[in-house]
Amino acid sequence: MYVIFDMDGVIFDSERVYVEAYKKLAPKYGLTDVDAVHKACMDSIGVTRVKTREIFFEYVGHEFDYYAYREDVQKELNKSDYELKPGVFELFDWLKENGIRTALASSTREVSVRKSLGKVDLIPYFDTLVCGDMVSHSKPHPEIFLTAAERLGADARDCYVIEDSYNGIRAAHAAGMHPIMVPDILQPDDEIRGLAEVVLPSLFEVKEYLDTRV
Repeated sequence: MYVIFDMDGVIFDSERVYVEAYKKLAPKYGLTDVDAVHKACMDSIGVTRVKTREIFFEYVGHEFDYYAYREDVQKELNKSDYELKPGVFELFDWLKENGIRTALASSTREVSVRKSLGKVDLIPYFDTLVCGDMVSHSKPHPEIFLTAAERLGADARDCYVIEDSYNGIRAAHAAGMHPIMVPDILQPDDEIRGLAEVVLPSLFEVKEYLDTRV
């Protein structure tokens, strides 16, 4: 068994902070249809910054100053300390105790990933990190998970993926892995329930579930 984690929304309670920052800055940038724009982005949680930018342009046009908007959003995010999801250390300690190798597969850039994980001393728990700027394709393409498996020296069929996003579950399923959804903001629909091996309410239940499969 190998376990691959997404970061935002799985390890950190960060997705709500993102949404709050987006909406706070919307009036400054004239985003009148902010709910539609952000619903599209929420439906695409787990994709890279490039894909997010494309989604914005589809709704507001290419004249929108996305980079300035994103910079202001980042300033808002920098003011916030993301809280860890319940059960994070309990799960990671259990994985270490059982000699189970782990990877992070996050669409976030490496510099941000290392900064976030470093603040809470989580980097030593991972055997490898695969970040959004290390791969060519965004989720739901399976590349990021297949890369993580390769770095772990693992067969995809032996990998369990912990995800909160639709695209993450789609990517894990496409990679031939065991997708476990722990919902954050998005609750699973019929498609995602069909692709996920199981939907669990928290990382505590993930630990219990994996314990039956060791």
